[in-house]
Amino acid sequence: HNSHTNICSSGARLGYSMWHKFDRPSPDHANAKVILLTSSHLETGHYFNPHAQRIMEGMMDGAELIVIDPRLSNTAALADHWLPTWPGSETALFLCWAHMILEQGKYDRDFLRDWVNWDAWLAAEHADEPQTFERFIELLMDEYSEYTPEFAAAECQIPVEQVIAAGNAVANAGSRLSTHVWRAAAIGNLGGWQVARALHFLNVLTGSVGTVGGTAPNAWAKYTPTLFNEPPAPDAWNELHFPPEYTLSHYEMSQILPHLIKDGRGTLDVYFTRVFNPVWTYPDGFSWIEMLSNKESIGCHIALTPTWNETAFFADYVLPMGHASERHDINSYATQSGKWIAFRQPVLREYARQQGEQVQFTYEVNPGEVWEEDEFWIELSWRIDDGTLGIREHFMSPYREGEKITVDEYYQFTFEQVPGLPEAAAAEGLDALGYMRKHGAFLIEESTYGKHDEEVAHEEAGVEVNGGRKVGFPTPSGKQEFYSPSMVEFGYPEHAIPHYRVKSQVHPDNLTGDDEYCLLPNFRLPQHIHSRSANAKWLVEIGHRNPIWINPLDAARLGVDEGELLKIETEIGWFVDKVWLTESIKPGVVGCSHHMGRWRRKQDAGNHLLTNTVDIENRGDGKWRMRTLSGIEPFESEDPDTSRLFWRDGGVHQNVTHAVQPDPISGAHCWLQKVRLCKPAAGENYGDIEVDTNKSFRYYKKWNDWALKREAHPRGERRPLWMNRPLAPREHHWYLNRDEA
Repeated sequence: HNSHTNICSSGARLGYSMWHKFDRPSPDHANAKVILLTSSHLETGHYFNPHAQRIMEGMMDGAELIVIDPRLSNTAALADHWLPTWPGSETALFLCWAHMILEQGKYDRDFLRDWVNWDAWLAAEHADEPQTFERFIELLMDEYSEYTPEFAAAECQIPVEQVIAAGNAVANAGSRLSTHVWRAAAIGNLGGWQVARALHFLNVLTGSVGTVGGTAPNAWAKYTPTLFNEPPAPDAWNELHFPPEYTLSHYEMSQILPHLIKDGRGTLDVYFTRVFNPVWTYPDGFSWIEMLSNKESIGCHIALTPTWNETAFFADYVLPMGHASERHDINSYATQSGKWIAFRQPVLREYARQQGEQVQFTYEVNPGEVWEEDEFWIELSWRIDDGTLGIREHFMSPYREGEKITVDEYYQFTFEQVPGLPEAAAAEGLDALGYMRKHGAFLIEESTYGKHDEEVAHEEAGVEVNGGRKVGFPTPSGKQEFYSPSMVEFGYPEHAIPHYRVKSQVHPDNLTGDDEYCLLPNFRLPQHIHSRSANAKWLVEIGHRNPIWINPLDAARLGVDEGELLKIETEIGWFVDKVWLTESIKPGVVGCSHHMGRWRRKQDAGNHLLTNTVDIENRGDGKWRMRTLSGIEPFESEDPDTSRLFWRDGGVHQNVTHAVQPDPISGAHCWLQKVRLCKPAAGENYGDIEVDTNKSFRYYKKWNDWALKREAHPRGERRPLWMNRPLAPREHHWYLNRDEA
């Protein structure tokens, strides 16, 4: 099983977690004085869609909006300050603003003194200096003196006046600076994790960590449910998930799984792809096709998916799973400074219950007999274990001894553990499950500010601050870690503190040819959801193609005009797309949006609203070709709208031509691509694609070698013991040698 986190957010996650272990921000936009976004977050807010409302509330109350984005997105168009920085230069900009805050004396002295491990930096790097806070500030100002507005302007390729104006706004925000980066620059660039680390540095300097109008750790505002049973941790470390050279990778290295297997690192007996479409969404999709088609690599591939997708074409079993309205689920997101829990319910099952019908399984009332996952895993656990394997015991009812848990009991137990919920339910004459069925949501805490500063009674707990014991942060120091001993110990001493020490793969210094550009391929459109909304006819009607965004200055240099064809050559292949002339993108950068270029072969079933019919040719020796046979066409179905489809263009599948680029530190895939632009040759048509997977493997080895050369394991540790990792195994597996555990 894999998640998509390493092509999504692991760059930002590492940057944040190095400060305080928490790996997501929770900005209080509604109460901010300055809102700083490194993205088009207002319109494409990941699962933080309510942030759009909070941002507008803050702006209506007088907040300044600063947007860092090489595109003139809808968000940028609303900004007080739009800074179209060169991709990957954002860290230089933030460190310039840090220097301005220090130089102007706008830093929060008390927060820095009490809540930052400044003393660790002095002891490690400046042992000969006085070990005082005053000397720390002096050395800090000297450390960041290189990041002048002129330096930042040159790196970002923007006017120095913009740098200074926006920097002054940040410096004057005080404790009401709300900041956010999630994907964008943090996932686009080599060293993208520096962006999140430098961005949070601004919150630390201004003391806007966990304050009203500031930025808090997401876990403060997100409820983690108590489950009816906690199985033991896995008794293994899967090196196909976490290879030993990626010691600081924040999630499993899913994007290089085919390359690890091709490299002889192992094979898979059973592989689940759950709501996961790597053949289309991931870079180098033909390497995924080669792996999924090879029985020696994967014994059995099972695709659990609510919508048909390209990866399901290559599965042994395709198991349709319910959408949000076809399953039970719990939601709790960091949408504001407050903690809440919500309950999704399968609509037809709840309707049947209210009508007095007895329903054992949700698939009995779902369209198409679609299962919900909770029940699927419960049933599967009892089918594969007759009681002798120790699996069933983790799926037993907490109310009926020795019997299998039901989905109602699962959620009844969960809601009974939510603070205050049973009491609120009893006040209405309901049990906890009945309350959530009726209301759908429950507010657990109205405010979650300043959790780190809460006092703790136990002498051993928390961290000592000004003579008292406080909750603090879950880091080795209990404070915000400006200085990271883990970075030093695990082989990266040059990154002990926030700096701009890694140049992006698309830094201008790495684009040496006149025909070389930065391709920005990972921006989202407001109406689509990754590759999951291609079956939503009204969304598809709004957005169904992904032309190449190109500035008129670059188009004139290349000799192309609106609607003409352009060939985009990557490190491992090429694709042909149509030109869209726009001044909404920075010169030297071209863009191609996510979502489009969905495909199916002639023989395949599946979605017809946004899939081109293609021919895929395996030409041998790793060489693949995909050609579009036909675009979108009207068709007859039970829905009369399918006969009214007016669009014919389904876009181009660009991701399949991208090489994998795993950051050696965060493990994140670095999405931005160095490309060469030219006119297509004779016979090369719109939508045509060619890829060489042998080239892609050699390119993977180049990036992988950067991690191998710096691999370090202090005390035999695979990774820092204090850092999070999903599905953490038993303690001794965190060491390369069990004897060191």
